[in-house]
Amino acid sequence: MTSAPLKGADLTEAAPLADGTGTAQSVRPSRPRRRGRSAPYWFLVPTLTLFAAFTVVPIGYAIWLSLHKVQVKGIGLGKGARQQVWNGIGNYTDVLHDSEFGHSILRAFGYGLIVIPTMLGLALLFALMLDTPKARSAPFARLMIFLPYAVPGIIAALMWGFLYLPDVSPFYYLLDKFGLPQPDLFDGGNLYLSFANIAVWGGTGFNMIVIYTALRAIPPDIYEAARIDGASDLKIALRIKIPIVLPSLVLTFFFSVIATLQVFTEPMALKPLTNGLPSSWSPLMAIYDKAFLQSDIYGASATAVVLALATFVLSFTLLRISDRYTREDRA
Repeated sequence: MTSAPLKGADLTEAAPLADGTGTAQSVRPSRPRRRGRSAPYWFLVPTLTLFAAFTVVPIGYAIWLSLHKVQVKGIGLGKGARQQVWNGIGNYTDVLHDSEFGHSILRAFGYGLIVIPTMLGLALLFALMLDTPKARSAPFARLMIFLPYAVPGIIAALMWGFLYLPDVSPFYYLLDKFGLPQPDLFDGGNLYLSFANIAVWGGTGFNMIVIYTALRAIPPDIYEAARIDGASDLKIALRIKIPIVLPSLVLTFFFSVIATLQVFTEPMALKPLTNGLPSSWSPLMAIYDKAFLQSDIYGASATAVVLALATFVLSFTLLRISDRYTREDRA
């Protein structure tokens, strides 16, 4: 009579050796050990739950709204006068034929043509300057360059907005004292420069930190070998540092493109200070105007979905192009 194995114990069975001289004990995993393999996935449950609740569900609800519209019966008063009905791609058709939304996209691209090269160029320049051996007070300078990024966007926009106003700005006072021309920074093309200045002032520090971190990861032996060969600091920067940190530049470029299409804080904060800024100056402002000022939440949802798809397609295309050129350079 044999006793039953204990619950949860490791079970072994005899297996003959290859030379036939004896047997070896092979261990079969027990049930508790198998259950332990699923433990890491349980730690992901809170994150996945929050991601689903605050990202997946809102996106799905926006898509669902974009496929519907409100049908008004009579004068729109009384119970059942307004009914939500299926509209298919009707809202998307309206978005593609909306000239105001198209103009907002063009304005965002014009804004990006000023912001992205200037911001990334300054970020790369500051990172290279701080990475040189002759740089003095580098930690303090790095903090001062990064500090504007820590200022909330709405506060930065209002601060610069009051500096743009001729009646309260000290810059206009100095221009008037020296008899210099006083440009209107809230009129026409100057609006692009005004918004771009706020974005460059606030975003250069973050991009500089990303590039500077990549520079600090380069082994110092490479620089020593280059200096032994007679390379100057300028040649080291152009032929060694910049090619190595190119992936970081590509990453910051993608972030800047997405931020350009999603510009909202600067024009929205400065709109009360001027009459020359339309309510749909940027794509997000056009969505806000349609949703909360025109009370067209269905059309606004369709516009948001179109903007999200355009951002995804543009980012994916740029990523594939950069990845292809990176592979060609490595080959």
